[in-house]
This record gives sequence, structure tokens and C-alpha cells, in this order.
Amino acid sequence: MLEKIREGSQGLAAKIILGLVILSFALAGIGGYLGQSTEQSVAEVNGVKITQRDFARAFENERARQEQQFGEYFAQLANDPTFMAQLRQSVTNRLIQQELQSQLAAEMGLRVSDEEIRKTILELPAFQFGGKFSNDRYLQVIRQMGFQADGFREYLREEMTRSQLVSALAGTDFTLSNELNSAVGLQQQQRAIDYFIVNNEQFKEGVSVSDEEVQEYYDLNQAQFLAPEQVKVAYVELDSASLELAEPVTAEQINEYYEQNKAFYTEPEKRRVAHILVENSEDDEAAQQKAQDLLAQLQQGADFAELAETQSDDIVSAELGGDLDWIERDMLDPDFEQAAFALGEVGQLSEVVQSEFGYHIIKLTDLQPGEVKALAEVEQEIRTELEKVEKADIYYQKQTELAELAFEISDTLEDAANAIGVEVKTTELSARNALPAPLNQANVLAAIFSPELLEDRVNSEVLDLGNEHVVVVRVVDYKPAATKELELVSEQIRSTLVAEKASKAAKEQAQTLLAQLSEGTAIAVVAEQAGIELQSEDALTRRSFTVPPALTQQVFKLAHPTDAPVVDLVELSNGNVALVALKSVNTPSETEVNEQIKQSLTMQLANKNYETFVEALEAQAEVVRKATVTNVE
Repeated sequence: MLEKIREGSQGLAAKIILGLVILSFALAGIGGYLGQSTEQSVAEVNGVKITQRDFARAFENERARQEQQFGEYFAQLANDPTFMAQLRQSVTNRLIQQELQSQLAAEMGLRVSDEEIRKTILELPAFQFGGKFSNDRYLQVIRQMGFQADGFREYLREEMTRSQLVSALAGTDFTLSNELNSAVGLQQQQRAIDYFIVNNEQFKEGVSVSDEEVQEYYDLNQAQFLAPEQVKVAYVELDSASLELAEPVTAEQINEYYEQNKAFYTEPEKRRVAHILVENSEDDEAAQQKAQDLLAQLQQGADFAELAETQSDDIVSAELGGDLDWIERDMLDPDFEQAAFALGEVGQLSEVVQSEFGYHIIKLTDLQPGEVKALAEVEQEIRTELEKVEKADIYYQKQTELAELAFEISDTLEDAANAIGVEVKTTELSARNALPAPLNQANVLAAIFSPELLEDRVNSEVLDLGNEHVVVVRVVDYKPAATKELELVSEQIRSTLVAEKASKAAKEQAQTLLAQLSEGTAIAVVAEQAGIELQSEDALTRRSFTVPPALTQQVFKLAHPTDAPVVDLVELSNGNVALVALKSVNTPSETEVNEQIKQSLTMQLANKNYETFVEALEAQAEVVRKATVTNVE
């Protein structure tokens, strides 16, 4: 069973469905392991609680993802209670799905090895510096996330195990040839039609709209005529990047920093090694003896690459003559690494070395000693770093002054601005979604439109924009949202009503003409009598753009014609109405299924099977959903 899963997880469908897992990973996130644990839960899955803490972490990550996707428009969405309720529900559903998958993976005995975890960590871009894994950066990042190293590894193991399960599910998908041919045949099907369009424009001149109708529409649809709330904002902005130093960084400062931090500018020793692995999972004694025999052959002059290719149990490196490429310290198994770095000369062989994977014979194939970069190479880098540090010191001093004065003298920003040497900036009256940067960030908008600032007209607290960049705001003027006067929108309403009545008249005429078609009158005759141009498409496809999309969509829903054309009426998005006669359907008997089409159909099938799989898991499980708190916003 497990072997089948491993094999299945390498297929095309597996790679496709991994996109779903990535979405799951992004939703669950790794950035919210903060705060205290709680016994409250938003759901229980077979008795396992999904805590409020888990939900809050996932909700904030999903909210941040959507805020990045929708930009300034997300603030409007977030003000809609229905939208936020749907967002909370989708997050809860996602967490339930993840827990169901984790439980099934545990039942099946799936587990990701320590070596796979290590490899993933080494390859994650977040832990790399200059394109290479940095252990210092790794520790720094996971600590900022609130993780200890063991905790992060276990979290990553859980995510990867779920991925392994879903990949295995995708790997079992397959599509029969006749299914592909049938699906492609439907995609490539062509239909021959005659049609004409009853244009609503011809009815507009005969339409009249009374003042009473305008008034009634206005009264019933006032939400359409709301003028958005507007605000005029004064603000003071402090940005570390725009600060100037009183004196430039000196050569002496650069040299001193270089001497104190040489370790940061040292290229670590690198070694290129090859190995032959003999696994010991079945018979440890036999594996050790085989490794000793191979070492003896190498010592007697046997070719290392040839032995690796034929005898090594590491299939990937065996194809490369055992080559493991360049390695640095703290990258591989400690026992293996100790032996590899003990080799002193290129071409030297190690003794037989045991690790958790079995027995190794290691060969040093290349050596790159550690090297300290010259001061000239890193001088500009150090200068930039020192300038950044000095600017940061100035920035935090000014930020403290700004916060104190903005609070103490809360009815103006002038004193705070003068103290830190910047100007007070002021916007025009603007709608919420039209405020300029940096006022269009979510936390700043929330402060601007808070009751405290709108009603009391005081300064805000210091609002963090990230990257040593803050702003303090105050409301100068405010106009609440209000319904526009009827006089301002009466022409708009009149045009709307004229269009509605014209479309209704067009539909009534089209229904009369459809009755003639249904009685057997040819569509060409009906069109001629109505004085409307008849149009034809002899090879309409699902992807054709020569006719309105609504017409194409409806044509491919019609039944195949037999003795007479199949006729129908189609309302178009612009208010016009089309009458169509389907004359014939041509489905190719032989279709060409190229790789792109196959991949597209396989993706559709994989997505459908994944949804069915999750629904089946939930149907068989005991799932209890509870109310989620609303203060996570």
C-alpha cells in the first residue's frame, strides 16, 4: 500500500493537485504561532479540537492574503458582514479538511522522514541568504514566528504528510482513452445556426417615462444613489529611508565594523563529495560486510563511479557516479558530514561510515577552502549597513518625539511636525477608497474612520506602516455617506427606465416571432417580414467570439435537431433579444488528444476527485462546528 502511494505521488495528476495543497499551506500559514493556548474551539473532528487559536492564526493569514490580492478594495469588502461571515466559514471548513486529512494520514502510517524535513528546510527561500541556506537566518525567522526548532520541524512534517496523502490520491487518477476522446469531441463540436437579433434601440423613441415613475424608482432604489463618505486628512509621515545623516560614515567606522564582523564576510569551506550507499534496513550485518567488500575493491583500484552506478542504493546519486555536489557544514547527517570533512586530499576515500540511512563509502572529489572577503569587496555593503543603523537610531528618537507631542498636543499636528523636521501634509476631501498612499493602508483607514478621530478631531496614535515607516493622522473635515438628491440622478434613472421598457418591448416582439418559428415558419422568412438582417454561423464552436457569448452558451444547450431546426429565444446582456435556429451538429468521430488537452482534462478530474474525497471523509467523520468569535478582525 505505502509503496503504491509513493509511486502514485510522482505522476502528473499528483503534481497538479499539489496546487491545492499549496493553497492549504498558505491558508494555515506559519506566521501565527503566537499568544496563549485556549480550550475554546471552533470545531471538533472525531473528538479532536480545532482551537480558537488555530482559527485566529488561519483567519489572519487568509485575511492578509486577500488584502494583498485585492489591495485598497479589501477595506470595502471587510466592511460587509456577509463577506466576513463567509470568510470565517471558509477558513473553518479548510481547517476541518486539514484535520481530516491528518487523521487519515496517521491511520495509514504516513510520515515524512527527518531527512526530507531537513532537505525542505535547506531549500526554502525564506531561509536562504545570497542563494544559499543560512542557519542564522533560519533560526532568526522561526523565532520571529514564535517557533522553537523542534516545533517548526514538526509543523512542517504535518504539512508535508498531508501533501503526501493528497499527492497519493491524485496519483491514482487515470482517464480512459474513450473518455478523453468523448470529452475532446464535445469540446471540438461545431454547430450550424441561423439567427437574428431584435435590437431594443428601435423601441426607445416610442418609450415615455413619467415623473411619477422616476420618483418611484428613486424611492425603491435609494441604495444605488449613495454618495460615499468623504474625509479630509492631515498627516505627518516619518520614514527612516528619507532621513539624512548629520555626518557621513567614515572609513575608520567601516574598517572597525569589518574587523569586528569578519565572520559574516567569510566564505565557508566547501567540499564536493561522492558516495556509495549500502542500505541496512533488512540485514545490518550483511550490509556492513558488503560495504567493506566495496571499500576493498576501491582500495585495489576499482573505479568509484562505476561501482557507485552499479552497487549504490542511493539511486539518484548512483546515476551520477555517486556525486552529491558541493556541501557545507550542517547540511547532512552528522556522522556522514564528520567523515566527509575529515578527508584531507582530493581523491581520498573514507572508511566505511554508518549513518541512519545505512553504510557509506565517501570520496572527496573537490575542495574549496574557506576564504575571507577583502574589505574592498564589502566596503559599500558595510557603508549601507552603518547608514541604515544610524538612520534607525535617528528614526526611533524622532518617533518617540512624534508620539509624545501628537498625544500631548492632540488638536494639531504642527508642533509634532516641527519637532521632527517634517511638514504636515493635507489631502482633499476624498472617498475612503481614493485616499493616497500611505493613508490607504488598512490600519490607517481604520484609524481615520474611527469614532474617536471623526467625532473628537484628535490626533491618532503612531501608526506603523512597516520598514521603519510611521504616520500620525487627524481628520480635518468629514462628510458622511448620504443619498444624492433626486435632481442629481433623475436623468440617470430616466435612462435606466427607458432601457428597461425598450428591452421589454424587444422581448415581446421576439416572443411573437418565436411563436411563428415554432409553428414551422422558416427563420429566413420571419426575419425578412420583421425587416431584420438574418445572420449565419456554419461552424460555431464553444470558443467562438463571432456571436454574443450568451447566444453561444444557449446554442450548445439545445437538443440535436432531427427533421426540423431547433429554435429558441435568448436574452442578451445588453438588453437585446436573439432568435436562433439550430440546423445541424457536427461532432468529430476521431479527435486528436494532445498533451495540453490531456493535462487540462486530468486537472479537472483531479480537482473533482479531490473535492469528492474530502466530502467523503467528512461524511464518515463526526464533525461538530461551533460559532467563531468576531473579534479576530
